[in-house]
Amino acid sequence: MHKPRRGLFLSFEGIDGCGKTTQAMLTYKFLTEQGFAASLLREPGSTEVAERIRGILLDRKLEITNRTELLLYEAARADLTERQIAPLLVRGQIVLCDRFYDSTTAYQGFGRRLDVTMVRGLHRVAVGNIRPDLTFVFDLDVRTAVTRRKGDPDRLEAQSQAFFERVRRGFLEIARKERRRVKVIDAAQPADAVFEDVKKYLIRKLRGHESRRSA
Repeated sequence: MHKPRRGLFLSFEGIDGCGKTTQAMLTYKFLTEQGFAASLLREPGSTEVAERIRGILLDRKLEITNRTELLLYEAARADLTERQIAPLLVRGQIVLCDRFYDSTTAYQGFGRRLDVTMVRGLHRVAVGNIRPDLTFVFDLDVRTAVTRRKGDPDRLEAQSQAFFERVRRGFLEIARKERRRVKVIDAAQPADAVFEDVKKYLIRKLRGHESRRSA
């Protein structure tokens, strides 16, 4: 179990090409300009161990079984949570993470068709009681998402359209079951319009968080 937290944890989710990384960066810029102490992290990554695992996971030359892939993601997440996320939250920072455990539920649970209950059990092992306070899912049809990607596809991006359709349905199912935490945003809009939707939810969450801290 991790120590009690005082900060705020935001995660940014969606299929590859949905624009979540851009929105995470815009949110980080907005928060820091408003004077908030914030940190922007990515999954898998943002620690030496997790970045090395990321290199393995995205390497198209490697054949990785579905369960091995799942466990690698959880190992990277455990390291990131223990070394970065939990300590930053204890210090009262706003932590933004480009992907967190919802991605593994969607990609490995729904996309790879692994048992979702098992996948969620492994999340608890990896992160203890750490969970996002607010999650944005940037929803976009698969064909449009593919056209937005840049460069050569990595091992995950090279998966089939059917795979990404299952992943997209996974994210929407997560949002349907956790409506308080997970907000679905239409990612087909221009980036500035998407960010206006992000700010609407973000400002509301910040107000609630500050009122709880001052109580």
